[in-house]
Amino acid sequence: MPQKPKRDALGRRCRTRPIATGKRITPQPRDLLWFEKLAEHGPLPSSFLLAFAKDTHASEKRAKERLTDLFNEDRTPGKGAYLTRPPEQFRTIDARYNQLVYDLSPASISALRKAGCPIRPTRSGPWWHSLMVSCITASFELACRAREDVNYIPQSKILDRAEASLRWQAEICDPDSGATYAKDLLPDAVFGLEYTSEAGRRFRFFALEADRGSEPLRSSEIHRKSFVRHLLQYEDYIELGGYRDHLSLTAPMVVLNVTTSHVRTERMLAVTDEFFPQGNSYQLFQTWEAFGATPSPPSPSVGLLSDDWKRAQFSDLTITRC
Repeated sequence: MPQKPKRDALGRRCRTRPIATGKRITPQPRDLLWFEKLAEHGPLPSSFLLAFAKDTHASEKRAKERLTDLFNEDRTPGKGAYLTRPPEQFRTIDARYNQLVYDLSPASISALRKAGCPIRPTRSGPWWHSLMVSCITASFELACRAREDVNYIPQSKILDRAEASLRWQAEICDPDSGATYAKDLLPDAVFGLEYTSEAGRRFRFFALEADRGSEPLRSSEIHRKSFVRHLLQYEDYIELGGYRDHLSLTAPMVVLNVTTSHVRTERMLAVTDEFFPQGNSYQLFQTWEAFGATPSPPSPSVGLLSDDWKRAQFSDLTITRC
């Protein structure tokens, strides 16, 4: 007989570790949808997963209960629980008041492989940065699902079509020494938008850079990552057309820089002005404060698609229009 699960004073199961009750769980279509979105985007807060399933399952309470079961119950065909709650989310001072973040487990990865679904490569670097990237791309997809004139094109589809990885070697010139170097460019993500209208279909693609202020704006060493090096690498990748060879694309591409404070955004714009005195039309900037000094898992941001993006020496751009 399974042990009776330990609960807190309010009768709730532990948030940080799974406690099985012996209940048998078999993946349902909604569960597989959640697994697919986690595989495509990365770890996501519960509000994102609920939003992806709202058109097929109206009961938010039942959906939350299902997520709890997928985390706790290990009596499954995959011989283990299907979801994890990454421990990094519990290491903030107000973690108990935040919504939960979920990610794939070996059992759900196995289920996706059996279904022939692509699995995202493991991201390196700080976990909160990875969560920020996931929330940005998932917010774009959710915002597109609410519209009839814009469709979301995921990274997996772009890379599979090009038979490419995300990494690309950019040629940059050190502004201090004049020496030329080859430096790997690795966007945090790429995705596309398909615009539909009576005039036909049009496309625009995006390289995403999520900035939490951990890298300097400029550095005396060109070999160290900085925003200046970012500008030089994307000059080669976007302005000189490197992305066309890398990803086999003919439509335009722009860079989305999402930062965590308005002050940081203005400083990045000022540096862009310095290096591009005639303006830069493909480096776009917007702020999402949820991932600042005291981060917390946010709800989806429709504004990433619908709100204006700042540019250096150019008018703001609304990317809902191609």
